[in-house]
Amino acid sequence: MNKILFLTIALLGNLFPFCINPIQGQSEQGLEKILSLSDVVELAKGQSPSAKLASTNYTSKFWQFKLYQSNYLPQVSLNATLPNLNRAINPITQPDGTVTYIPQSLLTNSMSLNISQNIGLTNSQIFVSSSVQRMDIMSSPMSSSYLVNPVTFGINQPIFGFNKLRWDMRIEPIKYEEARKQFNEDLEQVAIQASELFFDLLTSQMELKIQKKNVENSDTLYKISNGRFNLGKIAENELLQMELNLMRAKNNLAQSELDTDISMLKLANFLKLPSDQKITLLEPNLVPDFRVDEKVALAQAEKNSQAVIAFERKKMEAERDVIKAVRDNRFSANVVASYGLSNSGSVLQSQYSNALDQQQVRLGLQIPIIDWGRAKAQIRTMEAAQEYVEISTAQDEQSLKQEILMLSKQFEMRRQKLLISQKSDTIAQKRFEISMKRYVIGKIGITDLNIALQEKDQAKVEYFTDLRQFWHIYYDIRRRTLYDFQANAVISNKF
Repeated sequence: MNKILFLTIALLGNLFPFCINPIQGQSEQGLEKILSLSDVVELAKGQSPSAKLASTNYTSKFWQFKLYQSNYLPQVSLNATLPNLNRAINPITQPDGTVTYIPQSLLTNSMSLNISQNIGLTNSQIFVSSSVQRMDIMSSPMSSSYLVNPVTFGINQPIFGFNKLRWDMRIEPIKYEEARKQFNEDLEQVAIQASELFFDLLTSQMELKIQKKNVENSDTLYKISNGRFNLGKIAENELLQMELNLMRAKNNLAQSELDTDISMLKLANFLKLPSDQKITLLEPNLVPDFRVDEKVALAQAEKNSQAVIAFERKKMEAERDVIKAVRDNRFSANVVASYGLSNSGSVLQSQYSNALDQQQVRLGLQIPIIDWGRAKAQIRTMEAAQEYVEISTAQDEQSLKQEILMLSKQFEMRRQKLLISQKSDTIAQKRFEISMKRYVIGKIGITDLNIALQEKDQAKVEYFTDLRQFWHIYYDIRRRTLYDFQANAVISNKF
């Protein structure tokens, strides 16, 4: 009974702090955030400053595309001047043909409704309008009159000129598609940045664990060596070497703690987490089990890469500039024709029922005569620019293919190297444990133990270096192809 009572009191004593403040344990645990590599990447894509910049850039391109689309939709506008008061001395033509300057006070009110529509294939614009104007003469006696145009139809048709609307119909959808691909690539670039910061902190935390363990082992070995020295079994030189190893281990531990704090702060800032957020990272032990086929990578890059779309756009823009230079420097004409109804009088209602028809046709010509070689220079400049674009894009296309092939080969090579370094790390850790036990029982000397220690630390560093490089290539090949080889799906990030 006494034992049961004692255990009950002890259990209540352990639970008592939580009963007083049950949230305290949760808040302390909440200060630490445990994240995997995929968690860091998803957080970065959702809330990092780089992701916000990518979304802002895409938003700008999206509204540019909407602006382009609006050019091919009917535009409706209402124009009004309410009122227009004019008090001045104006020249008035008399019935006999003479001109007399007479003071006038005029109040004019006007309103017009206009509808226009661009036609891209023909580079023309059709329009419909309706207007009404009232004029009041502010004199004694006061009089009013109306000028109405119930409806007017018309067309504005350039001839032999540059058709910007038609070229925009070809180029602007490509630019928008390029912006969508660029947004996806920008987010994959964010994943690369996040993985780099992830492995910076993970390597620092790994180094911190190593140095803590080294300090613990060095302290134990120093105490053992001190006892052996007192018994006369080792020389003072070996004892001093052990003490030096302990001092170095403590110094390395202090540096590792500083490096870890700096890396944690950088990652927290990138992920928009509180600056005092404690982050613990999970080591990605599982290597993705898939292959990157070179032919598939090239095919997906040609289909999904923003760079490939940019090559097509640059060539098309260069061709457009050449044609524009040719069309702007030769004979061109512009035809404006309209047909409508019009009437004027002192009573507004009667003007709509008795309106008279009116027509207008205007032909404008532009004929270059002498330009001192200006047209030829502009055309040759655009042709040279087009040739430069064709050559540079061909080189860029070849470079892109080479980069994709190189990444595909490196991916498998890095996988094999990672597996080897992972196995080497395990062997080096076991070898050091065995060497330390053998040193304790006096089977090996301090030199052999130091060699095992250095190889252990070096194997761990090489393993984490290979781990970082593998995941860097993994995200880099995703960015360049916009293809997830693990899921066999095209990458399309939601905006």
